[in-house]
Amino acid sequence: MIEAKGVEVHFGQRVVLRGVDLEVAEGEWVALVGRNGCGKTTLLRVLAGLRRATGSVHIGGTPLESLSRREIARRVAVLPQAMPAVPALTVRQLVRQGRYAVRGPLGMLGGGEDAAVRNALRVTGTDAYADAQVDRLSGGERQRVRLALALAQAAPVLLLDEPTTYLDVRHQLEVLELVERLRGELGLTVVTVLHDLAQAARYADRVVALREGVIHADGRAADVVDTALLSDVFGVRGRVWRDEVTGRPLCVYDSVE
Repeated sequence: MIEAKGVEVHFGQRVVLRGVDLEVAEGEWVALVGRNGCGKTTLLRVLAGLRRATGSVHIGGTPLESLSRREIARRVAVLPQAMPAVPALTVRQLVRQGRYAVRGPLGMLGGGEDAAVRNALRVTGTDAYADAQVDRLSGGERQRVRLALALAQAAPVLLLDEPTTYLDVRHQLEVLELVERLRGELGLTVVTVLHDLAQAARYADRVVALREGVIHADGRAADVVDTALLSDVFGVRGRVWRDEVTGRPLCVYDSVE
């Protein structure tokens, strides 16, 4: 579903990504992990067509550079780290904006909502407060609304940039479990940037660890998450063992190197 080859990004004289190759199969969930500044968010933005880069990116076999912004939005939905607050906007009004890529400016003038909006509200559980103002919701509720906005695009690829940021543990798990359920129900291909290595190991099919703009490790969490990864990628000493039920790795961080 996603194929990136030789991706490089420069910010002035600084190389942020260098020669990155990444493939994501249809229906797969890949978690991008690594320290701040390693290139995770930049890579996600390249995959979304929001950041120029050398190299190539294909979505569903189509070169990203050959697509218009609206055509990309029909294929890829993005949940950024933060969205600007719009006072007095209701949940329903915000989620409707996800249909712009399909309906276009004239279609949006007609108002109303279509089946995709109703479905996005339903599957995220936000239909219960669809007429509430977004800026009056809790952090967990707002994150669900932002996810509903992305789902309203009805795109097969979902890119999430740190979807659990600023949430307490309960709401973090609620959001990730919701993404997990929706991936199964809707057949989504998911790529997430996550800071929590334990969450990446628990939910994603693959963990891709970046270090200084290159992919340091790529594989199933059980295969790549070990004490060497903690040291080489995150710069910490720790312990890793396997959960007896799931077989997935669990980590304890002991000290900074």
